[in-house]
Amino acid sequence: MISITLDSIFYYCPFVIVIVIVMFKNSFNPLKRILFKSNKNIHIASSSADIKLKKMSLPTIIESRRPKQSPEFDYSTLSNYKDFSINHTILNLDINFDSKKIIGNVIYDLTSLNKTESIQLDTSHLIIKSIDINGYSIKSFKLQDRIEPLGSKLVIDTPTTVVPKENFQLKLDFETTDQCTALQWLSPKQTSGKPYVFSQLEAIHARSLFPAFDTPSVKSTFTANITSPLPVVFSGISTESKTDNFYQFEQKIPIPAYLVGIASGDLVSASIGPRSTVYTEPFRLKDAQWEFDNDVENFIKTAESIIFPYEWGTYDILINVNSYPYGGMESPNMTFATPTLIAHDKSNIDVIAHELAHSWSGNLVTNCSWNHFWLNEGWTVYLERRIVGKLHGESMRHFSALIGLTDLKNSIDSMNNPDRFSTLVQCLNDGTDPDEAFSSVPYEKGFNLLFYLENKLGGIEEFDPFIKYYFKKFSKKSLDTFQFLDTLYEFYPNKKNVLDSIDWETWLFKPGMPPVQKFDTTLADNVYSLANKWIDAATEGLSKEQLIERFQSSDVSEFNANQIVLFLETLTTINQDKFNWSKYPDVAEILLQIYHESTKDSQNAEVIFKVYKFATLANLSTYYQILANWLGTVGRMKFVRPGYRLLNLVDRDLAIVTFERFKDTYHPICRSLVKQDLGL
Repeated sequence: MISITLDSIFYYCPFVIVIVIVMFKNSFNPLKRILFKSNKNIHIASSSADIKLKKMSLPTIIESRRPKQSPEFDYSTLSNYKDFSINHTILNLDINFDSKKIIGNVIYDLTSLNKTESIQLDTSHLIIKSIDINGYSIKSFKLQDRIEPLGSKLVIDTPTTVVPKENFQLKLDFETTDQCTALQWLSPKQTSGKPYVFSQLEAIHARSLFPAFDTPSVKSTFTANITSPLPVVFSGISTESKTDNFYQFEQKIPIPAYLVGIASGDLVSASIGPRSTVYTEPFRLKDAQWEFDNDVENFIKTAESIIFPYEWGTYDILINVNSYPYGGMESPNMTFATPTLIAHDKSNIDVIAHELAHSWSGNLVTNCSWNHFWLNEGWTVYLERRIVGKLHGESMRHFSALIGLTDLKNSIDSMNNPDRFSTLVQCLNDGTDPDEAFSSVPYEKGFNLLFYLENKLGGIEEFDPFIKYYFKKFSKKSLDTFQFLDTLYEFYPNKKNVLDSIDWETWLFKPGMPPVQKFDTTLADNVYSLANKWIDAATEGLSKEQLIERFQSSDVSEFNANQIVLFLETLTTINQDKFNWSKYPDVAEILLQIYHESTKDSQNAEVIFKVYKFATLANLSTYYQILANWLGTVGRMKFVRPGYRLLNLVDRDLAIVTFERFKDTYHPICRSLVKQDLGL
């Protein structure tokens, strides 16, 4: 564990030799207790003076796949990002609702790392107006032909004034177009009465907003100067406005381009904690404030106790418009969240625990390319569930994992190409759109690997020191899976045999579900039992009166919303080979009637969708149009994509008519993926 520093210890202090030998004999546990005994901000290996760990050899199956250089090169960018270092980025943006464009410039403070004949940047559907280097106009630049889905490479000839190892300033004037995939513009009819715009740049859509080294391998601090007739939020901390309609923000921690977040509209705000504010349209403010008040600070403090103190200053939340395509986006200082989190019972706020956890996993420590997306999302799901476990008990953490496994199976089963896209480590080096590979796999399969490692290495007490070490070591950096594994091996040198015994080939590179693990099913057993009772009742052919006599609403009165979700999902997945609800629609209808308060009457979008899924698979045709109408009120892809697949399964004409009716209300990413799902 500390082999590099042992030479100096042996040389300077023979007495220390005895202590160190004793520590070696006890598998380093005393040393770990000294280093990680308290929950204070103890950082290891944060500078060259800190303890350095010896690099260990990894199993052949890993070494055979290791790239020549780590972190691995990102093939989802057309830029020559390896040739430059970004010291700072300034975004000067003018939001124009009338033309539905953002016009402005981006200024990069760059250091040239190598001698190169050109600067190559990512763009997508952008108009490049002019380019300056160190204040001098550059006429020699070209937008190359578009390569789908990566965009058009902008090639700028490098003047002789750009000298390797020296700084220079690159300024690019640009404007977005109506083909921009980074922004969604909404008319007053689509909002509370005023126009609205928001960005979604993950994975490779930053290049559609401004010319960029659009790769998670590159990080920069940011200044944003934004003009808009309506309030603006940004992924940074607000500074004083100079004039009306002018908004300035600073992001002092380096971030990749995809984490930039911008929104402007009829936004109001309210405090939800000592370092947190919620922003939303006026009609949602009261509900949003109630939903998140006090809980966010509890999440932050709990996360700090597991990792180390929150470094970003403020943690604010934007509750976006209905069409927002994701549950949340971890834009630093300003989480963008779906309005479906407002369930009026706080049952969906764990999504905020997830986005908060991204402040460490993803934002501070980032995957170097989308091949290694699990390093962002698997770690984040793991930390989210650790937060939930600390606040609500270990049984709740395990229950969340069980729900996640169900979601993972559903995701893999619905994939067009599961052999390719259900592996934990992806290969998008052929220019495949990272959005096409987006699924539950990096989230849930990644979590399962980390949960497995936690238990394999001795439990939470043994794994927590590694968490602190890992996130400090790679803070403000980007890495690949191989660097993660190197760090794991070097941190646990006395457990190399344990690590070598792991089936890394299956975990990292094979498609399909992860190896089975043992979870605490305490909170799920009653759910599974009730689901089985209903299936037994259906196959027994009980009459309506007999069903009402056997089942009562009190069956689920003690279930929380997540247990209701698992109950409805279990009904449609258990004994699939032998039991099909489409043969028992009358029983399904009675079930929903008996439990209507917890199912049909719920305001929780997670529950509502599972009701529609259960009803559709039971061929309750009266629900088809209800589901179709509901798909016009949500934009979150978690519901929209499987919702259209369900409609397509039972009534393709209705699915297509519904999509044509609502497609312009969906985010461009969502609209494109639903078209693929429907085969349009």
